[in-house]
Amino acid sequence: MMRLMVTIHPGRCRGLHAGPRVVRWLSALSLSALVSVLVLLAPPLGAQTVRIASAFDPQTLDPHGLALLYHTRVVGQVYDSLVNRDADYRLEPALATEWRMAAPTRWRFTLRQGVQFHDGSLLTADDVVFSMQRALQPPSQRSFQLKGVTQVRKADEQTVEFVTEAPDAVLPEKLVFVPVMSKAWAERHGVQRAQDVNGKQETYAVRHAMGTGPFQVERYEPDVRVVLKRHAAWWGRSDKRHGNVQDVHFVTIKSDATRLAALSSGEVDLVLDPPFQDVQRLQRDGRFTVVQTADIGQQYLTFDQSSAELAHSDVKGRNPFKDLRVRQAVYHAINMPVIIDKVLRGQAVSTGAFLSTRVDGSPAELDKRLPYDPARARSLLAQAGYPQGFGVTLDCVNIAFRENVCQAMAAMLTQVGIRTTLRSSPSSQFFPKLTQGTASFVEYGWTATPDAWASLNGLFRSFDKAGLGTFNAGRYSNPALDTLIDTLRTEPDLTRRRAMVSTVLRMVADDLPYIPLYRRTLTWAHRKNLQLVQWPNDTLELRWLVVKP
Repeated sequence: MMRLMVTIHPGRCRGLHAGPRVVRWLSALSLSALVSVLVLLAPPLGAQTVRIASAFDPQTLDPHGLALLYHTRVVGQVYDSLVNRDADYRLEPALATEWRMAAPTRWRFTLRQGVQFHDGSLLTADDVVFSMQRALQPPSQRSFQLKGVTQVRKADEQTVEFVTEAPDAVLPEKLVFVPVMSKAWAERHGVQRAQDVNGKQETYAVRHAMGTGPFQVERYEPDVRVVLKRHAAWWGRSDKRHGNVQDVHFVTIKSDATRLAALSSGEVDLVLDPPFQDVQRLQRDGRFTVVQTADIGQQYLTFDQSSAELAHSDVKGRNPFKDLRVRQAVYHAINMPVIIDKVLRGQAVSTGAFLSTRVDGSPAELDKRLPYDPARARSLLAQAGYPQGFGVTLDCVNIAFRENVCQAMAAMLTQVGIRTTLRSSPSSQFFPKLTQGTASFVEYGWTATPDAWASLNGLFRSFDKAGLGTFNAGRYSNPALDTLIDTLRTEPDLTRRRAMVSTVLRMVADDLPYIPLYRRTLTWAHRKNLQLVQWPNDTLELRWLVVKP
């Protein structure tokens, strides 16, 4: 076993300004945390350098390899999409300056002229066509957003045309967060296809990137940091809304205590996921600003709905989760208000809805939970043929607040007879279980968009490698629901779309393939000299970030 010895001398930590207080902090860290912090702090930092800490690493820089929040937070700064969102979360032009439905099954997007990639080459229609085709093809995890697009072609040097198999009134909504990359760069480095993340494929695009976005990648050290540098020639640089940041360090610090200690000592400037128990203290601390907004996403439990025999369980020859009564028992066993009060310290709201009411068509009356009723849960288990209950493994990502919630739920479930063993995994092991559908019982979250189709397709549609049900981790399948979701994709009338969304969500509520849990209060804590915009999807747009004198 390799041993590492580090001696800390007051005042000698380069770039650290280490006084006795900081030295005491560093001395208290575990070896792994200490190494991460020392690596982070080694480079001298400029006045307009911002260091952002989170518990999560993006896992890859391939723009189409993943479709996770923690990936998008970083990749979205480097790669532009045809369409983006403004500070109020409304659609706005990005690489496309305008768009229109040219025919019932054809959309035309006019490209912004003079856009430069980070290597100085100009964006062309060929780059856009290549990127959309790359996003559409397996193993891209962005393909679910583009379902129904049959062809992307260059109409002329300034125009790209999307052909859909049926009329699609909301296609522009689907193009947010579908990044555009350089065709020549991808060909030069052999990354014409998206990375196979589930297959643990290593490609040049995993640690390198070249987009048109406001920031470019200087280096990526997995599970340590991503260093971004301002792209001076970015097409949006002259917009007076945009900020003045020169360099950004996205730092992965998994320990809650270490992230807050780094913020307190001045070694990071912004924490995207402060521990819930410390939010009120941070709000009282005059050195920091705490910004909060309601999450447009939420957390769920879901179940293996496809296997004849439930793996990771002591039940043989059967799958208890195929029985609605067992799923209802799980729901009744969980006291979510108590978990929010005691575990999440009030920094969330319990929900019975399957999509936030901020999603168009999601009815407010569904946002009501089934009552906490352990006696009812035991009765339902007995009716389903499990009077003695059964054992099962619950998968959860090993981030503190998620683990703590999972531990509380496991204890409540065990009390009613569902003997739950918690299995926590790092994100690189946990998230592939969702897209591969290999978990028996799993907790995870989803960040919705204002239009419901992408969420309904991603979560509730029967799984298909062609881009249907990509994040349907339990492989739930309901043909009637599939028909509605597929019809919704092509329905142009807004009133009918909303009615269809409502119908789908009521069907899901009746069938309970998921248990809705809670929506977080999104909280960021930062130093007073930062000015930023907080989106309801928990993503920070660096283009608006300002470092004040």
